[in-house]
Amino acid sequence: MCRFLFKLFRKKKEIEEQDTMKKYLIVGLGNIGEKYANTRHNIGFKILDHFANKEALTFETQKLGDLTVYKLKGRTLIFLKPNTYMNLSGKAILYWLTKEKIPLENLLIITDDLNLPFGSIRLKAKGSDGGHNGLKDTQEKLNTTKYNRFRFGISDAFSKGRQVDYVLGEWTQEESDKLKERLDTSVALIKSFALAGMNITMNTFNGK
Repeated sequence: MCRFLFKLFRKKKEIEEQDTMKKYLIVGLGNIGEKYANTRHNIGFKILDHFANKEALTFETQKLGDLTVYKLKGRTLIFLKPNTYMNLSGKAILYWLTKEKIPLENLLIITDDLNLPFGSIRLKAKGSDGGHNGLKDTQEKLNTTKYNRFRFGISDAFSKGRQVDYVLGEWTQEESDKLKERLDTSVALIKSFALAGMNITMNTFNGK
């Protein structure tokens, strides 16, 4: 009987571990509030909202953020928009990683990047925060620089001393016209990350 119970327990644990490996936390960084909704800094929120609209998903406010869940070929993708404001994003990320028992390699953080041309994509599995306060707080809370990040280029087309105004400014009409295609590409990237893994997704989407 003891041997049977041990095998049953071990099998249950294996199933739980397999289920954990099929869970992903996809985090879009941004600031809450209507005044930030269409700003360049909120591209993380915008990408997740676009994904949700395409797949008829609804976000619900839970602890430290708005969440929704998407099922994809046996994988469970948890989308998170932290409500802690950008500079404290790491608190929400750490909480939901821990609560859902999601391995760090299944985390993908979506953020804006001033150092990339508008609409360009760069995936990295590790690196510095690049001066981005949301990534800086994430790095501090996770105590590592080894986490997957999806940087979306917003360009650096601002005059000296106007960086904050630019980042928190709204998209131009020309940028808005081009965003739809870029958002669709971002949705495909997220699906690839869950289905094909980080390396293949980097090779497929970096530079596009």
